[in-house]
Amino acid sequence: MNEDILFSPFTLKDFKLKNRIGVAPMTRMSSIKDSIPRQDVFDFLISRAQKNAALVYTEAIVTDYECSQGYPGQARILKEKQIEAWKPVVESIRKEGAVSIMQIFHCGRMAWPEINPAGRVIAPSPVAPSQDNPLTNSPYPIPEKIDLLEIEQVIEGFIDTARGAVAAGFDGVEVHGAHGYLISQFLSSYSNKRTDAYGGSIENRYHFAHEVIQAVRGVVPDDRLLTFRISNWGVADMEVSLFESREEYEKIIQMLSKEPIDAISVSTYKYADMAFGSDMNMAQITRGVTSLPIMICGGIHDRASAEDAMKDADIVLSAKSILLNPDWVEDVKAGKSLPLHKSEDANIAYTDTPLP
Repeated sequence: MNEDILFSPFTLKDFKLKNRIGVAPMTRMSSIKDSIPRQDVFDFLISRAQKNAALVYTEAIVTDYECSQGYPGQARILKEKQIEAWKPVVESIRKEGAVSIMQIFHCGRMAWPEINPAGRVIAPSPVAPSQDNPLTNSPYPIPEKIDLLEIEQVIEGFIDTARGAVAAGFDGVEVHGAHGYLISQFLSSYSNKRTDAYGGSIENRYHFAHEVIQAVRGVVPDDRLLTFRISNWGVADMEVSLFESREEYEKIIQMLSKEPIDAISVSTYKYADMAFGSDMNMAQITRGVTSLPIMICGGIHDRASAEDAMKDADIVLSAKSILLNPDWVEDVKAGKSLPLHKSEDANIAYTDTPLP
């Protein structure tokens, strides 16, 4: 492999990335009021563009004022004030030669009633995570089964949020289908016990993701990016494989590949881990069944791991490392010795402490 592969340009649809390194989307609780992130969070995104990240994702933005919120202090982009707050951030990222993408999601069962404006938790099925909620130290509530009318309403929230991202000037939107949030809950038989058109077979469980993607693409212009994030792990019950088998995962990727999306972002604990009892990692398995560009995230902390991850992907995304080290991209380029951080090292993302 060319030793400069990480710092070679890459064309993602009509966007020419200056290198293959991006800032991963990271769920935060950064809104003090009005569902608008703190200024230091905006500054963090801009600074990483200034420090040569080619692709900058926002934190995950919740999609409505009903039941989408899973954590305190989450941001939205549904109102003019929120859109106007993001505009200078997007423009600053663009001035630095980077591409900006807003990630949007609905938390589904990964919530509790007290933090949702509607005072409810909804999910494909009335199945709660097994583990306790780490923020409340109590069991997650059993969610209400989302009905067909509510599915339409939830999709409208994705549409409205995508419109907000476009109005703010973002180069793209990502539909968050990973980590055990609502779309992931529909995809996985672990959380989806429905017997209607949205449950049972792989095709039926995929139906909700398909409807969301089609609806969002309808309001995201062709000259903007639309990406989809997927994972085989969730933020609760982390030891559970969300897909029953490699074959099931591959079928989902094949169906995603027929959608009007521009890339698939694969989130892992560790990019190199073998998946589904095979001798292949998640990027390799994904690459085997799609021709779409692939982004990979998970345990990429220095030049060696980034170059290794690039063997089976087109773009590497950094979360903890780039969060904690403003100079991470340049340190990687220089081949510096860099630490592999633990999850708790990144807890600053979930506090009032200004981001570095």
